[in-house]
Amino acid sequence: MEDQELKLKEFLKIRKMKLTVPRKIILDAVFQTHEHFDVESIYNQIKDKHKNVSLATVYRTIPLLTEAGLVKPALRSNSKDLYEHIYGHPQHLHFICNECNSVYEESIDKIEKQIVAMAESRGFTISDINIKVKGLCQDCNKKE
Repeated sequence: MEDQELKLKEFLKIRKMKLTVPRKIILDAVFQTHEHFDVESIYNQIKDKHKNVSLATVYRTIPLLTEAGLVKPALRSNSKDLYEHIYGHPQHLHFICNECNSVYEESIDKIEKQIVAMAESRGFTISDINIKVKGLCQDCNKKE
């Protein structure tokens, strides 16, 4: 059993809920996805193989995964909320192209200590770091 499954089981147990087969299928699909995803893309990934998992079940499960600290909303793109799994995934920032909407991730290792120091100097306790940088990607810059 993988760590994310244990974490979800513990979270659900506190809420007197169970890790049902559909929830496990959705959890596995999320953690097999190594890019930003929306609810529909997770559903499309599993619907052919697992006909017992409905789109509504995916919509209800993603907030549970968010509350459990396994995923978080990452971005909003093309009127859709995009998520990413964060459990076991290092902090990073997002470069978002204003023209083509492509998203590039970059580690924040070089600046994380500075952010923490700034927060500590203000007596601020960090619960999450979410940095988005918008502009034009290399390809769109070449088009201009």
